Amino acid sequence: MYIPKYYREEDRQKILAFLKQNNFAALVTFDGEKPIATHTPVEVVESENGWTIYGHLSRANPQKMTFGGQEALLIFQGAHTYISARWYTEVDVPTWDYMIVHVYGKAREVQGDELYSVLSRLVQNHESNTSYRLEGLPQDMVQKEIKGVFGFAMDATRIDSGYKLSQGKTEGERKNIVSELEKRGDEDSKVIAEAIRRQGE
Repeated sequence: MYIPKYYREEDRQKILAFLKQNNFAALVTFDGEKPIATHTPVEVVESENGWTIYGHLSRANPQKMTFGGQEALLIFQGAHTYISARWYTEVDVPTWDYMIVHVYGKAREVQGDELYSVLSRLVQNHESNTSYRLEGLPQDMVQKEIKGVFGFAMDATRIDSGYKLSQGKTEGERKNIVSELEKRGDEDSKVIAEAIRRQGE
């Protein structure tokens, strides 16, 4: 991903938090003729060896055949929004502010107890305020459903993180951009406004 140096985010803890918050990622691989993609919920696990990202596809999805030796790409997209040139003090053109992270690595299949653990953690992460758990369901039903799932793990080998947050504008212009974004009221505009504000701290 092309990222000008002034938009590049290098803080690994900020990036990790971003990945966990925006965990419906696009998995992109190459099938020998063309790139293919699947959007899937994933879990990022940090260890002393780095980051491993777990996810799953339908077993009927032919993308599973592309796993192996080639590099795969996971795209994590955060908030993004249009920035009007009317908000600047100087005459300029409009642009788009965004937060996005690309993670590269080689995907491998996970199965058996490891796959069960991946799916169990996914449910628990999203049902943390409830008592609903895979372990509480009829296990014959769970095992039948798991047969239709292809689990994967990807050890992150390269990370490109781009946060374009009006960095090239003056402090006054940035304050005005934040104010105008907050007036819009949509969630993406609010998130970008807060991110711009934090960049100035």
